[in-house]
Amino acid sequence: MKQVFLLAVVALVCATAASAGIVRHTGAAARQTIDNTYCGEQRLFGFIRALTKHGSNYRLRFDPAQFLSGETANQAAAQDGAVSPGQPVPNDNYVVDETRRTYLYTATATTRIRVLVQGGNITNGNPVSVQTLARLLHGKHPIKLFEGLNTGFWLGVHIDHACSLTQQYHP
Repeated sequence: MKQVFLLAVVALVCATAASAGIVRHTGAAARQTIDNTYCGEQRLFGFIRALTKHGSNYRLRFDPAQFLSGETANQAAAQDGAVSPGQPVPNDNYVVDETRRTYLYTATATTRIRVLVQGGNITNGNPVSVQTLARLLHGKHPIKLFEGLNTGFWLGVHIDHACSLTQQYHP
C-alpha cells in the first residue's frame, strides 16, 4: 500500500511540474511538440539575412534587433541622432540594430510564417510556406507584398528551431 501511495505522489508531482512548464522535453520529444506547446519560448525581433535550403529543411540566418516604442524609442532615437532630444519618433516605434551578427536557426515545413500581402491581412499577415518565403527573399515574386521584407520579423524560437515568423507592419 505504501508503494502505491508513493507512486501516486511521484506521478502527481511529475504531472504538475510538466503542466507548469518546469519539466521540458528534449531531443525528439521536444521536436514533436514544437508547433504546439513550446513554440515561442523565445520571441525575437529582427531581420532575415538568409534562408537557404538544407536537406529537407532550411537554414535561417537571423539578425536580432530591438523594436522599441514609447519613451524608450524616443530616447534611443535621440541618442542615435535620428530625432532631436525631446521629439517623438515617427509612428511611435524605432528599431535599433547594433550589429549585423546573425544566428542560425532551422526552419521546416511546419514553421508558421505570415507576411504582409497586398489586399491581405495587415494586422496579422497572411500565411505562406517556407518555400514561398525563401523565393521572396531571393528576389522572386510568387505573391505581391504590401511592403518589403526589410520591415523585420518576429521570430518564435524553441531551442534552435524557428517555429514561427511574422512580418512586422510599418505604417
